[in-house]
Amino acid sequence: MRLLHTSDWHLGRAFHRVNMLGAQAEFIGHLVSTVREHGVDAVVVSGDVYDRAVPPLAAVELFDAALHRLADLGVPTVMISGNHDSARRLGVGAGLIGRAGIHLRTEPAACGTPVVLSDVHGDVAFYGLPYLEPALVKDEFGVEKAGHEAVLAAAMDRVRADLATRARGTRSVVLAHAFVTGGEASDSERDITVGGVAAVPAGVFDGVDYAALGHLHGSQTITERVRYSGSPLPYSFSETDHRKSMWLVDLDAEGAVTAERVDCPVPRALARIRGTLEELLADPRLVPHEEAWVEATLTDPVRPAEPMARLCERFPHTLSLVFDPERTPDDPDVSYARRLAGRSDQEIAEDFVAHVRGAGPDESEQTVLRDAFDAVRADETVREVAR
Repeated sequence: MRLLHTSDWHLGRAFHRVNMLGAQAEFIGHLVSTVREHGVDAVVVSGDVYDRAVPPLAAVELFDAALHRLADLGVPTVMISGNHDSARRLGVGAGLIGRAGIHLRTEPAACGTPVVLSDVHGDVAFYGLPYLEPALVKDEFGVEKAGHEAVLAAAMDRVRADLATRARGTRSVVLAHAFVTGGEASDSERDITVGGVAAVPAGVFDGVDYAALGHLHGSQTITERVRYSGSPLPYSFSETDHRKSMWLVDLDAEGAVTAERVDCPVPRALARIRGTLEELLADPRLVPHEEAWVEATLTDPVRPAEPMARLCERFPHTLSLVFDPERTPDDPDVSYARRLAGRSDQEIAEDFVAHVRGAGPDESEQTVLRDAFDAVRADETVREVAR
């Protein structure tokens, strides 16, 4: 069986101030063409269909058009909700849509109930694990501590239990939206850290033939059977070196996996450039970036006049301007933002306690801070979905 694995469409999202809806529509067209040209038997979409719980109307219309085009192909599609989606909204009409071969899996309780498709070698069971927010699903899965590994492991126990009841030789595919250990993150993914931990081990998916992952925006191979497709379009300059693609995956009669990447159309190249303003305006090595979307970091010790306007004369698609004057680490003018770069909310809070009190928090106080951050994030998730 040949699968096309994609994820993280983020319909409705902009790239800085650039509206990406046209590029997203072009990607949907490319997806449909790929299914047709490569003889795909099933499409799997591993979450973050939308960029937010209440997407703009234009994004909903594009999603509706995508569903119609996929249904017209007569090729089944299995799709889960991600941490950016409202699972309840995305799942509206799932039963009716399923009759057209578009199978939406947004309910955590149904993770052990597969979509079963068949080929000449027998059945393939597709299990959809929507994004599992630990604080919201721990009771459903009967876990004592709300953590990503615990709830995902419990969900996979249900998958393996159902698979054990099926005919010998039934192959299996799991769709999941999670941060798996070994994956490389980018700036454009929403933080899902719980209890100071965001990642789960790849071993959680043992026992299935293929795990089609979503959440991380770079296409990655964690193991031969556990892969991220990545987002089809860039959503931050941290993705400058990404090769945007989908996975074309073949499952043979025994469940062995072979995979190749299918490149996605790129609306415009990305470039990160760094130096003084005069250097950037004069450097001949930057000629290839003149038509790219540009993030420019200026290292001038004193902020120059009208830097964006001057940069745009050479790089008309400059979208981001960062000031990072070259100074020694002990310079008193080193910015607060620069000192905080790369530090988590937990670490910043602990540093604040140490600054105010003269000593950092002890283990019990660290737990209080961690629980507070987890509670706030879970509450924000509930309120966003309820909007």
